[in-house]
Amino acid sequence: MLTVYGCANTRSTRAVWTLEEAGAEYEYVQIDLRAGAGWRPDYLALNVGGKVPTLVDNEFVLTESAAICTYIGDRFPDVGLVPPVGTQERASYNQWCYFALSELEQPLWTIAKHRFALPERWRVPAVLDTARWEFSVAAKILAARLNGREFIVGERFTVADILIAHTLAWARACELPLEYDHLQTYAARLWDRPALARARQRERAENSLKS
Repeated sequence: MLTVYGCANTRSTRAVWTLEEAGAEYEYVQIDLRAGAGWRPDYLALNVGGKVPTLVDNEFVLTESAAICTYIGDRFPDVGLVPPVGTQERASYNQWCYFALSELEQPLWTIAKHRFALPERWRVPAVLDTARWEFSVAAKILAARLNGREFIVGERFTVADILIAHTLAWARACELPLEYDHLQTYAARLWDRPALARARQRERAENSLKS
């Protein structure tokens, strides 16, 4: 049985979304980061950074959302959420996963850190305009790739689309516009996937049980 430790409205949604797309059986364990649960000794024994998500597969423990989502895809190969290892399509998949994390997400995380996540004395409001500009540059690159494409890699939905769509949802929460019509269409289509709705419901349900 797979177990995912997560918290609603965080990167753990990516892992739960992937599990739902894969049709996997899994246990969801709520880690209330806002109440400091990430710093409990029992959780730190799994994830020394105190962050989510964390995936446990028997004795194997994995952190970092993109690594977890890719692992799930590899574990359920018949679903086709990741291309086969050793192919050029897999290399392209890796490229866009890394882009999602290093280029598209990072300006949004900078905005979040300097708005509320960092202790107030470490916040630098002046960096926000730079982060917004950085996101617009990354969005332009993404829009160029998606022009004429339904998905970011090949002809089918992959984990790379999950990472990108979830990041674009963060952009929406930050009130940053997706300036290209086809990028807005791509994001809206992925946000409407039933597996994402199930993932959000699962996180909400577990959160309510802990309340």
